[in-house]
Amino acid sequence: MTTIKTKSSGFTLIELLVVVAIVGIIAAVGISSYSGYISSSERKSAENIMQQISLGQTEYYSANGSYYHSSAGECTPSSAFSTNLETNLLGGADVLTTDFNYEMCTYNDASNYMVKAKAKTGSCVIKMTAHGTFTRANC
Repeated sequence: MTTIKTKSSGFTLIELLVVVAIVGIIAAVGISSYSGYISSSERKSAENIMQQISLGQTEYYSANGSYYHSSAGECTPSSAFSTNLETNLLGGADVLTTDFNYEMCTYNDASNYMVKAKAKTGSCVIKMTAHGTFTRANC
């Protein structure tokens, strides 16, 4: 009696589990990196808009002899303040859209102005002086 040996050409369960585990680890690292990239790009976009507001402040000062401010004293950024900034300093442009993660306001600090941005989700607060110096908290 002769026995015929057959060759199996497939993957074992262990090999498949190892591959799935490796793909899972790579996916976890990728998602974490992507989330960090998104938050840093949103923060950079907020800082760019703050610089546009600073340019708007220069034009406003030239026309009115004083800086525009959302409130007397330090302000708390909100959608209403953001809309007022778009109207008064950004020529009505819809820059601070509802899906943008930051709200902004301006206030007078001594003889100059400050621009303040706060993340809608999270606790990141960015302040910019009239001289373009940024300070970040919880970012």
